Amino acid sequence: MKQPSQQADDNSTQYQRALDEGWLPIREVARQTGVNAVTLRAWERRYGLIVPLRTPKGHRLFSQEQVQQVLTILTWLNRGVAVSQVKHLLDNTPAHSAPAENDWQRLRQSLSQAISQLAERKVDDVFNQAMALYPPRTLCEQLLMPLLAELEQHWQGQFGSQMEQVFFYSWLRSKLGARIYHNNRQLQGPPLLLVNQSDLALEPHLWLTAWLASSADCPVEVFDWPLPGAELALAVERLQARGLLLYSSKTLNPTHLPKLLNGITCKKFIAGPAVCIHPAEWSVCITRVADLNLAQDPIAAYQALLQRGLF
Repeated sequence: MKQPSQQADDNSTQYQRALDEGWLPIREVARQTGVNAVTLRAWERRYGLIVPLRTPKGHRLFSQEQVQQVLTILTWLNRGVAVSQVKHLLDNTPAHSAPAENDWQRLRQSLSQAISQLAERKVDDVFNQAMALYPPRTLCEQLLMPLLAELEQHWQGQFGSQMEQVFFYSWLRSKLGARIYHNNRQLQGPPLLLVNQSDLALEPHLWLTAWLASSADCPVEVFDWPLPGAELALAVERLQARGLLLYSSKTLNPTHLPKLLNGITCKKFIAGPAVCIHPAEWSVCITRVADLNLAQDPIAAYQALLQRGLF
């Protein structure tokens, strides 16, 4: 009968042999696909998606084919298909087929109803359940951004709308801020600095952008109100920021930006609806400010940050 130490050595040898043969641990699959380990385990446990090889000690190992399956699942999710319906699509249809019915609208209705009731625990429960099943980008694109658009339209001229708005924006900032804080504690290196250039306190799309960057293992620092130009440059210097992103949902004057961004040598991003106003002036501004990039919304900002090598 083998001693515990011998059994442990055998298990370690088997694990290393599997890695040498090309099997990937869950942390590496998460790094390659952007789907975190918690979500991968939830897909397996609840829906039988991507069932990995298990070692005697319970470690999950994935093949390259399974990594491609994860990427295919992301393709479906980004088209609006609910994760509960993906297995049928994987088994029966090619990835370019039309998506099946999805339950994103049901999730948005559940959140909207909870927000109207100021039911913080219900909002938290619904979001936590969704967060366990979907990557941050998919949640942002399919759930939170459409929800914000629906709520903003609903709140126009409605009695009690300001109360609901403050409630939800406060919850969203608290929720995403806690995730960002936790991620920052695990990460090293200079942060991306995000600054709210809007008149709107608790700017929700700023926090969505920060959350997406943080989910890509990028340390982030969020300033939730504007800074004057001299202090903006000082903040970038003291943080040794890898990049600066200004988010604004109000009109910005592009001609003022060269002065505002003077002395800031890192990559710079302007994000939000502001970049859709006076497009000709923004085109001129880009030629006058080095390393300046524009993005309309959090998803576009995430893509721009990724393309410019911020993470």
